[in-house]
Amino acid sequence: MKNVRIVLPLAAIIAALAVQTTYAHGFGDRYDLPLPLGFFVVGGATAVIFSFVIIGLLVKGEFRDLNTYPRLNLLGHTPLRIILSGPVLWPIKLGSVFLFILVLATGLFGTTRPISNLAPTFVWVIWWIGTAFFVAVFGNIWALVNPWKIIYGWGAALYDIIWPDQQFTLGLQIPENWGVWPAVVLFFAFSWLENAASESSIPSTLAWFVIVYSIVTLGGMFIYGKHQWLRQGEVFSVVFGIITRFSITEVRTTNPKSCHECSTDCRGENGSCVDCYECFEYSDAAHRVFNLRPPAVGLDQVEATPLSVVAMVMFLLATVTFDGFSATPEWIRVQSLFITTFGGLNSPFLNGIVIANTLGLLAFPLGFAALFWSFSRMMYWAVGNYPPAVPTLIGAFVFSLIPIALAYNYAHFLSLLLIQGQQIIALASDPFGAGWDLFGTAEYLINIRVTNARFIWIFSVTVIVVGHIVAVYLAHIQAIRLYPSQKLVLRSQLPMLVLMVVYTVVSLWIVSRPITE
Repeated sequence: MKNVRIVLPLAAIIAALAVQTTYAHGFGDRYDLPLPLGFFVVGGATAVIFSFVIIGLLVKGEFRDLNTYPRLNLLGHTPLRIILSGPVLWPIKLGSVFLFILVLATGLFGTTRPISNLAPTFVWVIWWIGTAFFVAVFGNIWALVNPWKIIYGWGAALYDIIWPDQQFTLGLQIPENWGVWPAVVLFFAFSWLENAASESSIPSTLAWFVIVYSIVTLGGMFIYGKHQWLRQGEVFSVVFGIITRFSITEVRTTNPKSCHECSTDCRGENGSCVDCYECFEYSDAAHRVFNLRPPAVGLDQVEATPLSVVAMVMFLLATVTFDGFSATPEWIRVQSLFITTFGGLNSPFLNGIVIANTLGLLAFPLGFAALFWSFSRMMYWAVGNYPPAVPTLIGAFVFSLIPIALAYNYAHFLSLLLIQGQQIIALASDPFGAGWDLFGTAEYLINIRVTNARFIWIFSVTVIVVGHIVAVYLAHIQAIRLYPSQKLVLRSQLPMLVLMVVYTVVSLWIVSRPITE
């Protein structure tokens, strides 16, 4: 970590110096960059390569004990323990369920104009983007405010009062080979609604999606048990659980009994129980630990990674990239071709644009997976076919891609959150679009000067390059664990370096394109 703190500021400076004309994401403010795009791309790629050299020279030794990073137990301090205690958290949980019901109500009974209805802005901007931003930095708030988890917990508590000798679940076991494939399938459905369906901003469409997903989620928890389904089937628990590995907080339990009662083998290779919310829930207050930790250490793991988790990471990286690419002129030309080809299809859910976006949403994860597999194969060749084999390499290095996905997510969506997110101020006073003014903010106008294209551009440059440097560092640490000599470590990481540079160039090119949506 010490070396990362040296490299990251340098990378940010290099990236900021090298930057063709572009439009910032989310709004049309034009910013003329002082240098051609080629200089900018070369500068970003050079920063990543330079970080590889520095990390290769300075980061050596053993990296096997994952329990050695510094941690500060926030629950060890009385004021924070009171703030994070159950009674204080109850209003937060009530607020979460209230917002859940409000989104359903506004979607079903509010105005059909998306801009005047609370549901689209809240779901796509405040909740989806805002929660992902928060979780990546500060920790898994979703584990606390998940409305389906809260509602099911209330139902189970009521059931226990009425029938104390029976459990509020069928208690079936999810087949072991399922992994998180149920969540992967549901994530594709959610991504399709967000990126492919032309009706994704229609309030009633969102409301019915929430209803269908609620039936699936509550039904899954009833059939398989709350924690089993949250761990493997509830897509947002799985997604935010992966993202939170980058964050600066973690939950632990110091009570071994809780782990014995857990529905899965939750302990890591070193015997620690980190970010298992089932064990955290089972533990009493004396054994609960809520730690402050360095960022990205949660991605530094040695456990075997199931194929389903690899697929989820590929989807996370590919869908956010496709979201950005789908707003470029290049993709608009692809959509135009499909509109011409399928001109006879005029259904809101089946037309040329939907077909093009659906194929793109399928092609990007497959393309990213094929690319990652190819470079993992090159890594295997680079070390002279020294074990481990390619499938193990894919699982070992896949989490090093998470900083790239997070970096592009911030670069692509920050302006949307800062600009369009302001609409929630007016919608809070008139959520149904019925002419109300509950809090005196219904006439609030979005202030586009809260940020500008220059800031968004420089921020995007910096965060993308920094994200790739962190990815290089994490991949290097994993290589040290896998290979016995520094020579093999460096040889193994040359293909990964090329892959990181490719990702950097593609990401920077996409954010440099004019926005057409």
